[in-house]
Amino acid sequence: MLYTLYEGGYYAAAPLRSAARATRAYWNSPLNPARETPVGRRLFASADLFSNLTRRYGRPEWGIDSVRIGEVDVQVRQVQVWADPWVRLTHFARDPLDLRRAGRTAAEPAVLIVAPLSGHYATLLRDTVQTFLRDHEVYITEWSNARDVPLLEGRFDFHDYLDHIRTLLRRLGPRCHVVAVCQPGPAVLAAAALMSEDGEDARPASMTFMGSPLDARFSPTVTNKLAEERPFAWFKSNMISTVPMPFAGAGRRVYPGFVQLYSFMSMNMDRHQDAHLKYLQDLMDGDGDSADKHLEFYDEYLSVLDLTEEFYLQTVDIVFQKYLLPRGELVHDGRAVQPSAITDIGLLTVEGELDDISGIGQTQAAHAMCSGLPDDLHADYIQPHVGHYGVFNGRRFREEIYPRVAAFIARQEARVTGSAG
Repeated sequence: MLYTLYEGGYYAAAPLRSAARATRAYWNSPLNPARETPVGRRLFASADLFSNLTRRYGRPEWGIDSVRIGEVDVQVRQVQVWADPWVRLTHFARDPLDLRRAGRTAAEPAVLIVAPLSGHYATLLRDTVQTFLRDHEVYITEWSNARDVPLLEGRFDFHDYLDHIRTLLRRLGPRCHVVAVCQPGPAVLAAAALMSEDGEDARPASMTFMGSPLDARFSPTVTNKLAEERPFAWFKSNMISTVPMPFAGAGRRVYPGFVQLYSFMSMNMDRHQDAHLKYLQDLMDGDGDSADKHLEFYDEYLSVLDLTEEFYLQTVDIVFQKYLLPRGELVHDGRAVQPSAITDIGLLTVEGELDDISGIGQTQAAHAMCSGLPDDLHADYIQPHVGHYGVFNGRRFREEIYPRVAAFIARQEARVTGSAG
């Protein structure tokens, strides 16, 4: 019912949205002599804000055509390496000739970035990808919007997600490096533990966890406390809805992206309201640069996807209520998941001092769980003055966090390739 009401509201607003777009076009036309008057700018700005707030936001484009390496602009193209109904593995392939011109002759480490499946598309990590492209062959998981996956494709739960990570690591071959950003942390650590126990050649050479809820008992945040205070049945009764027609996944039970978006925005509602009021004022003042930056951010932030009911509810249960992985009680396909089985995978944890989603200590907990690792394979870093998104995005990420991550990966690459001969 909730999903149907949401879609009904979207279509009910269609006439007003069309009128707003027409108004915006009229008052922004160079043929309109009143375009630059105070009244004209106010009408244009109001119509533009209404149109943007009520439109539908689809999957954003990556927009990564090149990366600057030294003094050379290296061309980049996206290549789909592997896909199934639930995920596609995308390789950001850098042009070999450009790389040679940039002085890069040796093969560089392959890095699998596991993007969160928690409401936003993988493009939220655009800055992360662009930064890693300086020194690595970058691959990323692009998870599907559950509302677009037909019921005939079956279920997709936490354990399926874990198996997909193992499949992708095998696809990339022996000893690549994996970076888990936020939500995927527990599944990535579990996958590495199982692959280590089995002695798989495809187990990663290193794993980096950035702002991940590996043990949500530490420094509980607002989201952690909500999961603790509400009974499991409450999440199933209040957070799950059925995908309506005409979506391909009609009939599938999901945790809708718009519900997740509301949860995100409600944590900082005043900040979002102020941002939109500033956008309105920037348009009225003719400050196009500031307005464009606002649109660039919200075009990404307001683009959300749905999660399957089973994946969402199992994540709440396993990660945020029962803490099965850190307690040593997670079982996958009848096997106990034992992070202590990891003995030769470099481990780096990165946290933000001001993170209000994954509190300090939640990511660091990986070190205690990976008790089989020698001391020289452990590394930890806490970035001062950044919140959750600053751990993998922005100036401090590029200038202070990434150099540490790149150096760690380089050390592990040298260790593995050296031991191989």
